[in-house]
Amino acid sequence: MLATIQKRFAGFAVATIIAILSQFLTHFIPNIGAATIAILIGIVLGNTVLKQPILNAGTKFAEKRLLEYSVMLLGLTITFQTIVQLHWTGLLFIIIQMTITIVAAIAIGKWLKFDDGIYLCMAGGNAVCGSSAIASIKPVINASDDDAGMSITLVNLMGTVMMLILPIIGTISFGHLDMLRGALIGGTVQSVGQVIASATMVNQTTVQFATLFKIMRIIMLVVVVTVFARIHAKNVAKATPAESVEDDIKKGKINFLPWYVLWFLIFCLLNSLLTLPSWIAGTAHFLSTWCEIIALAAIGLRLNLQAFLKAGKRFAIYSIGVGAIQIIAALILIKLLIHV
Repeated sequence: MLATIQKRFAGFAVATIIAILSQFLTHFIPNIGAATIAILIGIVLGNTVLKQPILNAGTKFAEKRLLEYSVMLLGLTITFQTIVQLHWTGLLFIIIQMTITIVAAIAIGKWLKFDDGIYLCMAGGNAVCGSSAIASIKPVINASDDDAGMSITLVNLMGTVMMLILPIIGTISFGHLDMLRGALIGGTVQSVGQVIASATMVNQTTVQFATLFKIMRIIMLVVVVTVFARIHAKNVAKATPAESVEDDIKKGKINFLPWYVLWFLIFCLLNSLLTLPSWIAGTAHFLSTWCEIIALAAIGLRLNLQAFLKAGKRFAIYSIGVGAIQIIAALILIKLLIHV
């Protein structure tokens, strides 16, 4: 146990220091967000001065485990009563918007000849909640660390772009209707932090609506994970005898519900059925946020920038294509479905 801690300490400590630095830098560049800053610093340092093998064990642990803890803790910050506040049209908007995003990400990914590790991570990350969704999807589709890392980087970079432009697009399209601007931001931007940062550029009422729409997407995480696990199982079955697939499922190589997604659901139900003290949600949000920032710093440190840039054109087309479809679909659906 002690030897394992010592082995992981250096990489974990470096990722934590980068996370703290990133949080500090948000005082000077608040519109970017600590998560995005952390992954960018990690990429730069991990491909220049911090290539030492001694960091690998700690950064791998931070990348995998902390994102899992972040997903689990999110369950204590949301309730199913959220759905009631936005009525059936808000729920319908989110379901259709997520479906379009997932279908587009899978279709474009296949067209660009990415494997399912990339296009399913991209689909979930864009449709649900960025890094946390990818962390949940990765084990059920047996995606590689490289596929998940590249997907997380792309989703966060596109999320940053959308975070900055959507307040402008929302105001041009919907004027000063805060619910509609909140629907656009909350229904498209990837991570929770980016949603809040983007809506803050408008006003506090938009933040409230955007957060509600975003939470509805997060609640759908369990459904998305289960569906993607079955998609992956079918993909495996096409190239593998049925008996082998059944053995893999029994051995846990193909999972349909990771432990932390199950705890996410349990915590969400508990928070919905009971009136928990406000400090529990506050503490869970604080810990979840820090887990995500440290994990993203570790992902940046582990990302092979040379390999990423080698496939840069395809990735750029993929990310921009999915993002554009998300925004266009959201603008159309909001005008059709949501009335104030």
